[in-house]
Amino acid sequence: MFATLQKSDNKQQRVVRSLLVIDDHPLFCDALAVTLQSAFALRAVRRVHSLAQGIEVMGDGFEPDAILLDLNLPDASGVEGLIKLRNATPSTPIVVISAFSSDQVITGVMSAGAAGFIRKDAARDTLVKALCKIWAGDVYTPESYTPPKPEDESPAAVDDIAERLSSLTPQQMRILELVCDGKLNKQIAFELSIAETTVKAHVTAILRKLGVQRRTQAMLVASKAQFSSLM
Repeated sequence: MFATLQKSDNKQQRVVRSLLVIDDHPLFCDALAVTLQSAFALRAVRRVHSLAQGIEVMGDGFEPDAILLDLNLPDASGVEGLIKLRNATPSTPIVVISAFSSDQVITGVMSAGAAGFIRKDAARDTLVKALCKIWAGDVYTPESYTPPKPEDESPAAVDDIAERLSSLTPQQMRILELVCDGKLNKQIAFELSIAETTVKAHVTAILRKLGVQRRTQAMLVASKAQFSSLM
């Protein structure tokens, strides 16, 4: 994995020599890889066009120092792909590069554990400076981004998450885990050998118990609680 050098301000300087770029637009993916290989003198850059391909490449032995991830992929959208990727490689910094750059999207991405968010239309210099900041151990978001105020954050406060999760039944905990893996209701029903209507009922109950309205919000709650360690 990435080498680190300790800085005086207790941040860790990352020495990045290999990258994994996950983006379903071949031209953008290729251009990004070439740009970064030149800017950072990288030894290896792997390019894939889906989340499954990215996880497969790492499973085959490629250990990137960092990952650049698009939010809109054929097999994952929004923070679902980010959360699943974090579960697959928790120690690797993941930088999201996306055309969807509203404050809400960026807040969700950063809450899910991204090392930074860069707009797809960013200029080359902006891109390189942003990554240099991330490699230096800082977090990068666009200058136009307005972070939420504390009272605007997720209704599931950090100190309340464990209690909310503990209210789930074992079956609901299992279903939430599969939701975090990006599974659809019909896929969950097949894996657990139950009716899809039963899955829908459980998901509705899970959302109610977690105090959220959407599956993506439930995934964020689970991610903040390091849900995988509670399984």
